[in-house]
Amino acid sequence: MDLTNRPRRLRGDGVRGLVSETSIAPADLLAPVFVDATTDERVPIGSMPGHERVPVDEAVARVEEVLETGVEAVMLFGIPTEKDADGSRAWADDGVVQEATRRIKSETDAYVVTDVCMCEYTAHGHCGLLAEDAREGDGLTVDNDATLPALERIAVSHARAGADMVAPSGMMDGMVGAIRESLDEDGHSEVPIMSYAAKYESAFYGPFRDAADGAPSFGDRRHYQMDPANRREAVREVQLDVEQGADVLMVKPALPYLDIVADVRREFDHPVAAYNVSGEYAMLHAAAEKGWLDLEAVAHESLLSIKRAGADLILTYFAEDVARSLP
Repeated sequence: MDLTNRPRRLRGDGVRGLVSETSIAPADLLAPVFVDATTDERVPIGSMPGHERVPVDEAVARVEEVLETGVEAVMLFGIPTEKDADGSRAWADDGVVQEATRRIKSETDAYVVTDVCMCEYTAHGHCGLLAEDAREGDGLTVDNDATLPALERIAVSHARAGADMVAPSGMMDGMVGAIRESLDEDGHSEVPIMSYAAKYESAFYGPFRDAADGAPSFGDRRHYQMDPANRREAVREVQLDVEQGADVLMVKPALPYLDIVADVRREFDHPVAAYNVSGEYAMLHAAAEKGWLDLEAVAHESLLSIKRAGADLILTYFAEDVARSLP
């Protein structure tokens, strides 16, 4: 054999790292943090091993644990003291995310991103105000346009509390434009928006709904989250958010939608984020507990695949573990 081209020449230990195309650094990762206003102690999340809900008084300590691993940014999710039909605790000045944000920003150097949504705050568990006859099951669940002012109020309240970035996740048409206008009018023109620009109605969200107590009490979210069968629609969705002023573009979930991550990376010159969601995290833990997979290895490989597909930053429950394992 006379082989001129031998790719294996570049797979030796000495050269492998020099020609590696993709890498992960702690600065690429965002760590989700659940702050629970209904508890005075940390509460383990059964379906998400290694994660807890923490009381407001321990929010700073929890974020300091994240920072010790080299991860510099956190995403805050809140569980309020009470819920109502309108999700009014979501924009309360003394709300759980608002109070946690103030404390974290005053006592740490963390970059704080806040989730702007209503499912954790509404008694019905949907991501906005209910449409008329929503419970009948034969029409739209959420009133899109009536929800926009609520999302504006939430985003502004987070910015006033000191949030570095806001992340609307409800998949409401026009949400980015409405939030951008409200932030600017309130003096927060420098606060960027990371839009969940292509968020699918996915079966991989199950553990998160336990963690954030945000499962819908009836119906589902197919009327406002994307159909998992659709690929081309994602580019249209993202384009609309870009036109409305989105600064960072999120794809959620990540692993089953790497084609979407790649499409968004190719089509748009914006930072691309991907959410490595709770179900993706839980299933790897479950397999590792059975002894079927090496958890550290598959966690790293999973995040590497998301970066390789084109994500600039990854929101992941593996953030701390992977960051600790990096050289």
